[in-house]
Amino acid sequence: MSINNGTARCEQWQYVCAIQAIPESAGVAALVAGTQLAIFRVGERVYALDNYDPFSGANVISRGIVGDRAGTPKVASPVYKQSFSLENGACLDDEAVQLRVWAVRTVNGAVEVFA
Repeated sequence: MSINNGTARCEQWQYVCAIQAIPESAGVAALVAGTQLAIFRVGERVYALDNYDPFSGANVISRGIVGDRAGTPKVASPVYKQSFSLENGACLDDEAVQLRVWAVRTVNGAVEVFA
């Protein structure tokens, strides 16, 4: 439980899925705390971003193409192909745009997001 300007809100790690449910170098969509997230697995690393593509207005980031640009792990939106860093959510094609990044971890093979 954390206190924010005098109002309490519950913050905790929430189970999303088993890491094996996420294909290697791909993503899945998950609903966490009322928000659609895109969860990606690259090797044993897991990343979580908002699933909303600000360029197309659709929740499709989880269906994007995973790769890297100059060593930065990224996902390219399946609609207009803008690329976003998996590490910090920055759009690699338009520095004015950024996706929200969520804290994510794996515990005993379970993927959890902090919400």
